[in-house]
This record gives sequence, structure tokens and C-alpha cells, in this order.
Amino acid sequence: MSSSLRTLLLLVAATGLLHACKVGRNYSGMGMAAPQQFRDTALTADTTALAGLAGHAGLEWWTLFRDPVLDTLVHEALRNNRDLNAAVLRIDQAAAALAIRRADLAPRIGVQGDYTYGNYPLLGSDEARTNVFGGGVLAWELDLWGRLRRLNEAARAELLGTQLAVRGLRIDLVSAVASTYFQLLEFRTALGIAEETVALRDSMLTLIDARFNGGIAAEIELDQARIQLAIAAAAVPQYKRQIATTEHALSILVGRAPGAVGTGAPLAQQPPVPEIPVGLPSELLKRRPDILAAEQAVVAQNARAGAAVAQRFPTISLTGLLGVASADLASFTSGTTAYSITGGLFGPLFNWGQNVRRVEIERLRTEEAALRYEQSVLQALGEVQDALVAIRTLKDEQVAREAHVKAAVNAQFLSQQRYDKGVTSYLEALESQRQAFESQLLLASVRRQLLQNHVLLYRALGGGWPTAEEKKAEQEGR
Repeated sequence: MSSSLRTLLLLVAATGLLHACKVGRNYSGMGMAAPQQFRDTALTADTTALAGLAGHAGLEWWTLFRDPVLDTLVHEALRNNRDLNAAVLRIDQAAAALAIRRADLAPRIGVQGDYTYGNYPLLGSDEARTNVFGGGVLAWELDLWGRLRRLNEAARAELLGTQLAVRGLRIDLVSAVASTYFQLLEFRTALGIAEETVALRDSMLTLIDARFNGGIAAEIELDQARIQLAIAAAAVPQYKRQIATTEHALSILVGRAPGAVGTGAPLAQQPPVPEIPVGLPSELLKRRPDILAAEQAVVAQNARAGAAVAQRFPTISLTGLLGVASADLASFTSGTTAYSITGGLFGPLFNWGQNVRRVEIERLRTEEAALRYEQSVLQALGEVQDALVAIRTLKDEQVAREAHVKAAVNAQFLSQQRYDKGVTSYLEALESQRQAFESQLLLASVRRQLLQNHVLLYRALGGGWPTAEEKKAEQEGR
């Protein structure tokens, strides 16, 4: 065995021992503790309606609303939404970036060819000569300090973070479709209420106009009737406009050109939504895509900080060349075998603090990413708390609003009868009409808010909720 070959083998063996070394800090987790329980624990019981859905990655939670039109719209959005499809392409981009980083760890193999013709008087030869060389070249940067492996860690974390971001976008998309759909139901309900009110007030105006012409009613009553009719009539085009713009927004969400959108059961006939078991706050750290993505951002930034530390140390590279050299192109194939092995070392000496500052910047960015992670956890906890409180209080408000509507509609009927008989003034009838109109609109708004907050709760829980087995395991592991 030649001395040069032994030297090469010893260098490779030493490199293998040093290759396990990585400078920088290894990521050890965030360690942010969540509260023991949510403030509002009224919605914790599992239900039969959730038994087939809870805990599954492909949870189709929107089917709990039992509206086939909504189900169709959601599936259409998941197929055709442009923002979601663009985000999926970003996963492929991140995967390609990781593949590029992985390739940096392997030797680079290429080919090299040279052809020269000329004389070399400085070497004592005036006669022109031909020199031909062709062969393969191998170049390998030895990752002694883990710089390339740290960059691979960052690329892997970025890929996972991108995948989680797409999952979060899916959740946001489904939530937006459902919320916009329920908003459309409210506007259509409000339009129906306004049109019924217009018909009622128009008939009332006809009656008062006849009384005014007969000298029974005063002109002020006729003007007041006209005012009330105009108020209700003005609400009709307003709600038609809101219906159209909401349909356009919903069309764009599902990937269609803006246009009309059909709906299923009216708002008042939407079935009650089963109570969602929210589980424990600590489960959010495992389920929320934005929290998991924020943690991967910390992982990636921590790895980049390690790569910055490694940049302060010398880099060693090996270059190998093997080919054929000849003094004549015609006899190239029978030329002499040529080879060379080169080791190179480059280390920073005086960079006037640039590398130190790079390390400092990357570590500060890591601290910044950690703070963003903590903020995302707090934001998630707040969203769940808000949705829980909203659902509980909106249920109570809906009961009160239903009683309000029942009483207001009945008062409107009685006041109109009393006015027809001349027992009361028209002012009482006007006030009853106004209260009946407003109470029905408020009830429609509360019903829509209740449905939308179930959507918000689903979104806040990270796209699902735990099964009974998962909740039990979580409680036993505390």
C-alpha cells in the first residue's frame, strides 16, 4: 500500500470520527405549560353524534350541522380553492429545498476535460505541443463541525412547518366556508322578515289611507304609516345586496366565479349542534397546526444558529481527480492514467467580528421565534375560552330572544286589533310593529352567531377534539 493511499485512508477515518461532532445547541423543546383546565367547562361531555368522528385526522366536523349543501360546498372548496392549492405547492418546494440540503452532505462528482496547444519558452521548449486531459473530479466538504447537518435540520423543520401551515390553512378554509354559509342564511332570513314586514305595513297603510279619506284617521297617522313602510322597504334591497356579496365571497372560497349559491335548510330550521368535548388545554399544544408550526420555526432557527457557530471554525475539503492524459488527441484513449488527491483547509482568522455577530443575530432570532411560539399558545387558549363562553351565553340569549319574538309578534297582533277597534292610538301599533321587526332580526343574528361560534370552537381546537380514550390517557399522564 502506497504512503499516499495510507494517508488518504487515515484522513477518511479521522473524518468519520469527527463527523459525529455538531457545534451549537440541540433543540430540547419549549416546555411551556398550559393551564390545568379551561375557564368554561360546561361543554365537556361526549355525545353519540360525535362517536364516529372524534380523534380522527380526517375529521369531517361540518357534517355535524347535517346540511348536505354545506357538505358539498366544503368538499368543493377543499378541491378547488386556489390559496389552498398554492399552499400545497409550497410543500413540494420545501421538500425540494430539503433534498438540496441533503445533497450538500455527499461528495460532488463531475467530469473535467482540457485541451491545450502551444509552446512553452519559459520551460525551455519553443516547439508547440498538444496536451489533452479528460477524467472525473470528486469534491467533498467534510462537515466536521456540523454546519451542513444543522442546515439540514433547519430544512427538515421548514418542510414540517410548511406541511402544518397547509393543514392550518385547510382548517381556516373550512371554517370560512361554514361561517360565510351561515352568514348567507342569516341575510336570507332577514330578507324574508323584511318582505313580510313590508307586506304587513303596506296593508296597514291601505287601511289608514282609507280611514284618512273617510275622515276617521289624522294625516299624521298616514305619514307615520308611510314612514314605517319606507323603513321596511329600504331594508329589502339592503339585504338583497348583502346576500349577493356574501354569495360572491362564498363562490370565491369554493373556487367558482362569483355567482348565486344555493342553500339548504333555513336558519331557523338548522338542527342543534352536538356539544363538542374540548378536552384539556395541554392538548392544544399537540393539535393546533399553528402552534406546531411555530415550534418547528424555533427548531429551524435553532439549527441555523448552530450553523452560524460552525461557520467560525475551519472547513476542510477533499478534491480527487482521476483521468487520462495524452500529448496527442489521436492517442488519447491509450494515454497515461493521471490522478491527484488534494486536501484544502480554510479557516477565518480576522473577520472583524462578522462571524461573531452572525451567531449573535441567529441566537436573537431564535429567542424571537420562541416568543412567537409562546404568543401562539396564549392566542390559542384565548380563542378556545372565547368560543366556549360565547356558545354558553349565546344559548341563553337565544332562549331569551325566542321569548322576545313570541311576545313581540303577539303584541303586534293585539295592538293592530285594538287600533282597528279604535281602542288605542296608532302610536301603540307602530311601536309593536317596530319591536316585532327588530326582535326577529335579533333572533336570526343570535342563531347565526351560535352556529358560527361552534365553527370557531372547532377551529380553535385545531381541527378536531379528543376521543374519550385520549382524554383519559392525557389525565393519567398529568
